[in-house]
Amino acid sequence: MRRTEVTAQQVNDAYLELNYLLSSWSNLQVNLFNVDLVSVPLVQGQATYSVDPSTIMMLDAYISYGSPTISRLIFPISRTDYASYPNKDQQGIVTVFWFDRLLAPTFTLWPVPDATSTYTLSYYRCYQNQDANLANGETPAIPYRWLDAMVAGLAHRLSRIYAPQLEQQRGVDAEKAWAIAATQDTENVPLQIMPGLSGYYYS
Repeated sequence: MRRTEVTAQQVNDAYLELNYLLSSWSNLQVNLFNVDLVSVPLVQGQATYSVDPSTIMMLDAYISYGSPTISRLIFPISRTDYASYPNKDQQGIVTVFWFDRLLAPTFTLWPVPDATSTYTLSYYRCYQNQDANLANGETPAIPYRWLDAMVAGLAHRLSRIYAPQLEQQRGVDAEKAWAIAATQDTENVPLQIMPGLSGYYYS
C-alpha cells in the first residue's frame, strides 16, 4: 500500500495496535530501557508506602542510613511470606519488602523502620512503556536497537486486520526481531553461582 493510500481508519488502527504491542512488551520484562531508580524516605513506624502506578515490578532494593552512608541490600518476599510473620509491627533495620501489585501498588517493609537512624529506600523498577501518539508525530520512547522489533510487531498485529493470509509469516518476523533485541538488551557482566553450604555445618 502506498503512503498516500493510507486512510484515517488505518492510522487509528495502527495507533491502537502499537499501544497494545507496547503493553505486551511491558509483560516481557526486564526491558533495560524501562528501568529507573526511585528513592523513598522512610518513616519510623510506617510499614507500607505507595508506588507509582506505572511501576510494573520492583527489582533490586536497598536501604541507606548513617554517616558515612551505609547501603544494605534487602530482599523481596511474597504475600504468603509476609502473612506468616507473627509480629508485623516489629521495628528494626529493614531486611525484606513485599511488593503488592494492585491498581494502586504499594510496598510493605519488615521489620518496620525504627528510630535509631534516618533511612532511605532506593529501588530499581521496571516501568510501563510510554503510550504511542501517532497524531502528534511522537518519537517512540525506545532505543534504536529496538526499532526493528517494534516495526515487525506492529506489522504482525496489522496483518491480522488487513492481510490475514500474511499473519503467520509476520508473526515469525516479529518473534525473530524480538528475540534479537531481547538477547542484546542485557547487562554484559559475568555470572557467578555459589552454593550456600552454611546450613550443612554446625558450629
